[in-house]
Order: sequence, then C-alpha cells, then structure tokens
Amino acid sequence: MCLKRYLAELSDGDNTLVSSKLAKLSAPSQEELKLFLKAWARMGIARRRQIVGKLAELAEGDIKLNFDDIFRACLLDPDEVVRVKSIEGLWECENRSLIKPLIALLREDSKESVRAAAAVALGRFAMLAELEKLRPEDGVKVQNALLSAIEDQREQLEVKRRATEAIAPISLPKVEDIIQQAYKSDDSRMRASSLYAMGRNGDPAWLPILVKELSSLDAEMRFEAAGACGELGDEAAVPHLVRLIDDIDTQVKCSAIVALGQVGGSEAEEALRKCLDHPDEQVRKAAEEALEELGFGKEPLSFRFESGDHL
Repeated sequence: MCLKRYLAELSDGDNTLVSSKLAKLSAPSQEELKLFLKAWARMGIARRRQIVGKLAELAEGDIKLNFDDIFRACLLDPDEVVRVKSIEGLWECENRSLIKPLIALLREDSKESVRAAAAVALGRFAMLAELEKLRPEDGVKVQNALLSAIEDQREQLEVKRRATEAIAPISLPKVEDIIQQAYKSDDSRMRASSLYAMGRNGDPAWLPILVKELSSLDAEMRFEAAGACGELGDEAAVPHLVRLIDDIDTQVKCSAIVALGQVGGSEAEEALRKCLDHPDEQVRKAAEEALEELGFGKEPLSFRFESGDHL
C-alpha cells in the first residue's frame, strides 16, 4: 500500500489502527515525514491521541521500530495529551539534540502534565551527565533547567517532584539537600518522590531512611523505599525486603521482589525461590523474573536490572 493511500485510511477515525500497518511509519524519510505531518494536521484530536499513543506502545514493545522523528514533530502539537505521549515515546532517545526542546517544554509549556513529562525525560540526560556520557555543557543545561523548576515558587507540585526525581543522579551537595527537603515535605507525594530520588542518587547514606520507610503505614512509601533499596544494591536491606513479601499491598510485594533480584545474595535467592509457590500469580511471575535477573547477574558481562516504574 502506498503511503498516501495509507495516510488517507489512517486519517479516518472510524478505521481501526492496525499495528502492522503503523509499523511501516518507522524511520520515515524526510519526504514521508512531510506527507505524514500534512495528513496529521487534518486529523481530529481524538484520532491524533489514538495514533501517537499506539506508536508509543509499539516503540516500547519493539526496539527495532523508530518513530522518533514523528514524536519530535508532535512535541509541538496543540493538544497536551499528544505532547505528553510524544515525550514518552522518546523514552529511548539519547540524542543531545532532544535536550533543547525538552528544556523549552519544561520552562514554557502552559500545561502542567507536559512540563512534568519533560522533567521526567530530562532525568535520562541527568543520568548520562553523571556517567560522563554527555557533553559537560549539556549536563549543565539539564541541571540548571531542573533546578529552576524545583526552585520556582510558582511551579506546580507535580512538576517539582518529577524534577526532583530527575536531577537525583547528579552528585552535588545541592542535589542531596533537595532530596532531604523533599523528604521533609508535608506532601505525601513529594515524600514518595524523595525516596525514589534516593534510589536514583545511589548514595548508600540513604539506606537507613529507606529501611525505616519499608515499615511506613503508607503503601506508596513502602513501594518507593523497596525500589530504592534495589537501586542501592546493599545486602543489608535484604531481611527488611523479605518481610515485605507478605505485605498486604500486591504492588509493594512485587516492588520488594524486584529489589531482591537487584540486590542478590543467597538470602535474597532463597526468599525468591519460596515465592515460586506463592498463591498470587503476580508474585510468582515477579519472582521468576527476579530469579532470571539473579542468574544473569552471575555472568561477568551482564547488566543489573533497573526498575523505572514507580507509583
């Protein structure tokens, strides 16, 4: 099917989106991108949301598919949902040319959801900067943009908390202070973000706080504390994580199981094997995946599993 004919079909909101056909939009040429954007401009909001959401879903499920040029063009879409989905669709893009538009969205977009999504996306570049995989001047730009969002008294809480999480990997005393202040916040969501940030920060000094919060009355705090313990990878947390396998909240259980897979060690492995007979299917599946990670972790060239999901 030629592209023009497919774009006409795609523009019709009554037509079902077919994954195999959408996949043909991967890595478009400049001419193909122009044709797509011309058709895009004529589509209604609901259809644009459908398409960009499906493209993001396809890109996440198959790393060979590349819709980055489409997502980048859609960062300027008039609809906020499309802009957010486009940012999320670029989750794997580490091209430095993306930094400028993301910073612009964080600083200038009128919608809170878009600014928050931009902050999350900049967190990837903050991590690259900390790992010295980004030009120093780019790292400074990312750092300053996130700091500005955090320090802006007019900014919404959701944006501030996402910026706090995003800047966490950067090894600066100021960043540690930001995380500490977030932990002392009166808002439960910001406190939860502080725990997530502690994990991304990677400093073992956060472990006592995280172990304490594994016993929090708030399920979200337990969830985030477990995930952060996994990121730190300290075996001292294992006995506390094992206890969370019996938590009343399934998400907390699974977060603890993933963390045990990240930390490793004989005690963690024993606990995970016991989970294989757990009556909850989600728990069994999480344990199977965690044990797989432990197995890969014994290989000299393996990478540690990193959980990006949080409440």
